[in-house]
Amino acid sequence: MDSSIINFLLICGFIGYGSAIMCYECNSALNSFCSEAELPDNLKINCSEHDRGVKHTLCRKIVQYVDHAVNGKLPESRVIRSCGWDETRYKGACYHRAGYGGRQEVCSCTSDFCNSSQELNISAALLITTLLFYSCKIICE
Repeated sequence: MDSSIINFLLICGFIGYGSAIMCYECNSALNSFCSEAELPDNLKINCSEHDRGVKHTLCRKIVQYVDHAVNGKLPESRVIRSCGWDETRYKGACYHRAGYGGRQEVCSCTSDFCNSSQELNISAALLITTLLFYSCKIICE
Protein backbone atom coordinates (compact mmCIF):
# COMPACT_ATOMS: atom_id res chain seq x y z
CA MET A 1 0.00 0.00 0.00
CA ASP A 2 1.21 3.46 -0.85
CA SER A 3 2.68 5.26 2.18
CA SER A 4 0.81 8.47 1.32
CA ILE A 5 -2.50 6.63 1.76
CA ILE A 6 -1.36 5.30 5.13
CA ASN A 7 -0.31 8.80 6.21
CA PHE A 8 -3.67 10.19 5.08
CA LEU A 9 -5.54 7.56 7.10
CA LEU A 10 -3.46 8.32 10.20
CA ILE A 11 -4.10 12.05 9.88
CA CYS A 12 -7.85 11.40 9.50
CA GLY A 13 -7.76 9.53 12.79
CA PHE A 14 -6.62 12.63 14.61
CA ILE A 15 -9.29 14.89 13.11
CA GLY A 16 -12.57 14.98 15.02
CA TYR A 17 -15.94 14.81 13.33
CA GLY A 18 -17.30 18.35 13.36
CA SER A 19 -15.86 21.34 15.10
CA ALA A 20 -18.00 21.37 18.23
CA ILE A 21 -17.19 19.26 21.24
CA MET A 22 -19.93 17.30 22.98
CA CYS A 23 -19.91 17.05 26.79
CA TYR A 24 -22.01 16.07 29.76
CA GLU A 25 -23.36 19.10 31.60
CA CYS A 26 -24.85 18.92 35.08
CA ASN A 27 -24.41 19.71 38.77
CA SER A 28 -25.07 17.03 41.38
CA ALA A 29 -26.49 19.69 43.71
CA LEU A 30 -29.35 20.08 41.22
CA ASN A 31 -29.39 16.63 39.60
CA SER A 32 -28.34 13.54 41.56
CA PHE A 33 -27.65 11.61 38.33
CA CYS A 34 -24.61 13.84 37.77
CA SER A 35 -22.57 11.93 40.36
CA GLU A 36 -23.42 8.49 38.93
CA ALA A 37 -20.94 6.29 37.04
CA GLU A 38 -23.43 5.77 34.16
CA LEU A 39 -24.79 9.11 32.98
CA PRO A 40 -28.15 9.43 31.19
CA ASP A 41 -28.31 10.76 27.64
CA ASN A 42 -30.37 13.79 28.70
CA LEU A 43 -27.19 15.26 30.26
CA LYS A 44 -25.40 15.37 26.89
CA ILE A 45 -24.99 18.78 25.27
CA ASN A 46 -23.44 20.19 22.13
CA CYS A 47 -21.11 22.86 23.53
CA SER A 48 -21.69 25.12 20.51
CA GLU A 49 -25.14 25.79 22.00
CA HIS A 50 -23.47 28.06 24.55
CA ASP A 51 -22.98 31.61 23.41
CA ARG A 52 -20.38 33.07 25.74
CA GLY A 53 -18.14 34.66 23.15
CA VAL A 54 -15.64 31.80 23.22
CA LYS A 55 -15.22 28.52 21.38
CA HIS A 56 -15.57 25.62 23.78
CA THR A 57 -12.64 23.27 23.25
CA LEU A 58 -12.90 20.84 26.15
CA CYS A 59 -15.07 19.07 28.65
CA ARG A 60 -14.55 19.61 32.34
CA LYS A 61 -15.35 17.60 35.46
CA ILE A 62 -15.04 19.20 38.90
CA VAL A 63 -15.36 17.27 42.13
CA GLN A 64 -15.82 19.63 45.09
CA TYR A 65 -15.52 18.69 48.74
CA VAL A 66 -16.84 20.95 51.48
CA ASP A 67 -15.13 19.66 54.61
CA HIS A 68 -16.86 21.80 57.25
CA ALA A 69 -20.38 22.96 57.91
CA VAL A 70 -20.94 26.35 56.26
CA ASN A 71 -24.03 28.55 56.52
CA GLY A 72 -25.98 25.75 58.17
CA LYS A 73 -25.13 23.20 55.47
CA LEU A 74 -23.40 19.96 56.39
CA PRO A 75 -20.14 18.83 54.77
CA GLU A 76 -20.79 17.45 51.29
CA SER A 77 -19.26 16.57 47.96
CA ARG A 78 -20.50 17.75 44.60
CA VAL A 79 -19.79 16.82 40.97
CA ILE A 80 -20.02 19.46 38.24
CA ARG A 81 -19.65 18.53 34.56
CA SER A 82 -19.55 21.18 31.86
CA CYS A 83 -18.23 22.51 28.58
CA GLY A 84 -15.17 24.69 28.90
CA TRP A 85 -12.20 26.45 27.40
CA ASP A 86 -8.72 26.76 28.78
CA GLU A 87 -5.58 27.78 26.96
CA THR A 88 -3.28 27.26 29.94
CA ARG A 89 -1.03 24.36 30.77
CA TYR A 90 -3.99 22.66 32.49
CA LYS A 91 -5.80 21.93 29.21
CA GLY A 92 -6.32 18.17 29.04
CA ALA A 93 -5.01 17.63 32.58
CA CYS A 94 -6.13 17.55 36.20
CA TYR A 95 -5.21 19.85 39.05
CA HIS A 96 -6.21 20.31 42.68
CA ARG A 97 -7.21 23.43 44.60
CA ALA A 98 -7.79 23.80 48.30
CA GLY A 99 -8.88 26.61 50.55
CA TYR A 100 -10.50 27.19 53.87
CA GLY A 101 -13.10 24.49 54.42
CA GLY A 102 -12.94 22.85 51.02
CA ARG A 103 -11.02 21.44 48.13
CA GLN A 104 -11.66 20.49 44.53
CA GLU A 105 -10.23 18.40 41.74
CA VAL A 106 -10.63 19.85 38.26
CA CYS A 107 -10.04 17.68 35.19
CA SER A 108 -10.41 18.66 31.56
CA CYS A 109 -10.29 16.55 28.42
CA THR A 110 -10.66 17.19 24.72
CA SER A 111 -12.78 14.39 23.25
CA ASP A 112 -16.56 14.02 23.09
CA PHE A 113 -18.23 13.01 26.37
CA CYS A 114 -14.85 12.48 28.03
CA ASN A 115 -16.10 14.09 31.26
CA SER A 116 -18.25 11.06 32.04
CA SER A 117 -15.82 9.34 34.41
CA GLN A 118 -12.15 9.02 35.31
CA GLU A 119 -11.56 6.54 32.49
CA LEU A 120 -9.32 7.58 29.63
CA ASN A 121 -11.35 7.86 26.43
CA ILE A 122 -9.78 7.67 22.98
CA SER A 123 -11.20 9.00 19.78
CA ALA A 124 -13.31 6.45 17.90
CA ALA A 125 -11.85 7.75 14.64
CA LEU A 126 -8.33 7.16 15.91
CA LEU A 127 -9.22 3.65 17.05
CA ILE A 128 -10.79 2.75 13.69
CA THR A 129 -7.88 4.23 11.77
CA THR A 130 -5.37 2.29 13.85
CA LEU A 131 -7.30 -0.94 13.32
CA LEU A 132 -7.51 -0.30 9.57
CA PHE A 133 -3.81 0.48 9.42
CA TYR A 134 -2.75 -2.72 11.16
CA SER A 135 -5.23 -4.95 9.29
CA CYS A 136 -4.11 -3.47 5.99
CA LYS A 137 -0.48 -3.95 6.95
CA ILE A 138 -1.15 -7.63 7.71
CA ILE A 139 -3.13 -8.18 4.49
CA CYS A 140 -0.67 -6.30 2.27
CA GLU A 141 2.38 -8.21 3.49
